Amino acid sequence: MKRRTWVLSALGVTGALVVGWGLMPARSRLGTAATMLPTEGDVGLNGWIKISLDGSIILAMHRSEMGQGVHTALAMLVAEELDVPLHRVRLEQAGADAIYGNVAMFVGSLPFHPLDSEGGHKPLSVRTGEWLVGKIARELGINATGGSSSVADAWLPLRQAAATARASLLSAAALRWQVPAEALNVQAGVVSHASGKSGHYGEFAQAAAGLAPANVRLKERQTWTLIGQAASRTDIPAKTDGTALFGMDVRLPDLLYACVVQSPQLGGSVAFLDAKEALAMPGALRLVRLDAEAGGSAGFAVVGKTTWHASQAAKAVQVRWAQRPEGSLDTQRIQAQLQARLASDKGFTFYDKGDVAQAEAAAKRVIQAQYTAPYLAHATLEPMNCTAQVKDGKVLVWVPTQVPGMARAAAARVAGVKDEQVTLHVTLLGGGFGRRLEVDFVAQAVRIAMQCEGKPVQLSWSREEDMTHDFYRPMHVAQLSAAVNAQGAVDSLRIKSAGDAITPRWMERGLPALAGPIDLPDKTASEGLFDLPYGFAHQHMSHVATRMGVPVGFWRSVGHSHNAFFSESFVDELARETGQDPLAFRASLLRAAPRYLAVLNLAAEKAGWGSALPAGHAQGVALHESFGAIVAEVAEVSIEAGVPRVHRVVCAIDCGTVVNPDTVAQQVEGAVIFGLTAALYGRVDIQDGVVQQKCFTSYPMLRLAQAPVVQTWIVASTRDPAGVGEPAVPPLAPAVANALFALTGKRLRSLPLVV
Repeated sequence: MKRRTWVLSALGVTGALVVGWGLMPARSRLGTAATMLPTEGDVGLNGWIKISLDGSIILAMHRSEMGQGVHTALAMLVAEELDVPLHRVRLEQAGADAIYGNVAMFVGSLPFHPLDSEGGHKPLSVRTGEWLVGKIARELGINATGGSSSVADAWLPLRQAAATARASLLSAAALRWQVPAEALNVQAGVVSHASGKSGHYGEFAQAAAGLAPANVRLKERQTWTLIGQAASRTDIPAKTDGTALFGMDVRLPDLLYACVVQSPQLGGSVAFLDAKEALAMPGALRLVRLDAEAGGSAGFAVVGKTTWHASQAAKAVQVRWAQRPEGSLDTQRIQAQLQARLASDKGFTFYDKGDVAQAEAAAKRVIQAQYTAPYLAHATLEPMNCTAQVKDGKVLVWVPTQVPGMARAAAARVAGVKDEQVTLHVTLLGGGFGRRLEVDFVAQAVRIAMQCEGKPVQLSWSREEDMTHDFYRPMHVAQLSAAVNAQGAVDSLRIKSAGDAITPRWMERGLPALAGPIDLPDKTASEGLFDLPYGFAHQHMSHVATRMGVPVGFWRSVGHSHNAFFSESFVDELARETGQDPLAFRASLLRAAPRYLAVLNLAAEKAGWGSALPAGHAQGVALHESFGAIVAEVAEVSIEAGVPRVHRVVCAIDCGTVVNPDTVAQQVEGAVIFGLTAALYGRVDIQDGVVQQKCFTSYPMLRLAQAPVVQTWIVASTRDPAGVGEPAVPPLAPAVANALFALTGKRLRSLPLVV
């Protein structure tokens, strides 16, 4: 089946859908004043904006803050349109209304090639697919922070909401003063008229609430005073002085504490359990059996007066575990199975251009290579935790989550109540990286709270539980081949990969009502392979979707994280095999992709590509697009005591319109460190069903002394914002691997990189 045919048929572009539901207008995301939580003295103007009596702005914050600066960026959009200082925008957690759902994340899941729309005109198939998925996403209203989509998704809705609020306030002032609204000026939230009359927003809020202005205009780019300027992160002061509230900081009256112990064998169960001695220990209160809820693992939790009491009692529980019925999991066997499937299965074709088979048949030679990437854990600094209270038919939850709606639904399901009976508070997240798109720990906390007689209980996972019961980035393998013609030019590129698809498993766990009996092809499995910008005349990219039994989930930059290593390392191989400079070879293939070429050239220029380096140093380059942003990275590498040492990483990024350049630089720096940790050290091994890496001694992080200098160069753009939090991760591993080849002549085709 052709890729576009599948996309359109999967979206239901047929018959009654087009005639009926499909032609209905998309749901508005403006909302009404009733959408926001009523608070005394504040006046709601729509589903996003309230005005306080003192003239300050209250924004419904619908995305989770996990260090990416989204609380600041989204507040900047509102402050810009309302012409108020950033510090005058306060945040209030958004409710569960569908207007807060993430549309951009789901539209971004469509498997369209980015070059299809590079010229600014999108083909009908792309526009149709994006419209339909956008409409579905609006109807579903799934609130999720992921896919580097927060700013991209909020770019229009938030600015429109703020501009509408501004227009209402100006209309109210114009009516009161009997002057044209066009004659009014706003500065720092104060409305004024040439006659000398003035007043802050709070003075007009009540009157504005009853107005529906017809003439709402977004500010022109040339009038922006805040967007595009560096702004201090609004969450930093609280994180600096310790007043910031993360999940594990929640403290409530009569709070109890719970520690979980789960089957060490993935998919295992409890065969025998004796807690008599454990519950006789000081401070131990009760034991709660836990089933494998929301995709999690079976086990038990001990509740105690403190976390120490609970953890010590949990260690004293006598338990015997049973292996999963299908037998134990083992990463060596899984890799062998993936390689066998890669060789035997045709897979689903994500992209096909020209005639690869003919190019290979006519080739002077065919270059081939196989690459592998291991399972990876998220290893967030703050382990999984959740505080829950079940009392009088109500459920209260405090949790660091990327999916508040799904967490709320999981809590309701476990407690046997309606969603409306669950009040969920989103705390700050001590790292997410995709792990907190899962709700297994929320279900556990509510199950435990149901046994605590109305008292709140805080469940916290140990580092060992967190590492060994993750939803891992899947192991993938890829076979790449290229045909070289008689003139020495590369005519074709064929890539086939194999590995578990993430989205179907995530849907089964978190959105079971939407998970179908048949897995549709998952873009995340082939992203970074099927959507390359290079102008090879003949291309064929396919993926063999597997289901190996290891719980898999979204990991920062998802499929791009390993597929970029495969593709960009192989492109480097092709350059070397055909006697070309890696930079020049890439540039020659980017004639039809000028934005990509500009990013590549900027990174090379700033890194001094081709200039003299210190003895024992070499450079490697990689270029990759993900989440709408194009990133090129040049890594300068040496080898010290037999171990790769990365001294400098120069990054160029085109991420569309930039809201806060400081945050872009911070996210690029963080992504480089995150990606370098994985490239040098990251791997999860499973033996007899048991994950071997249990803490940071066996799953090390990059240390401060090992961190490279990271330089970020932002390409000016007038395009809508694209992703920032993830796109700098994928090019890092291939840039380092390519540098190591330049240094040693040894091509590393497996992660982590070991020389």
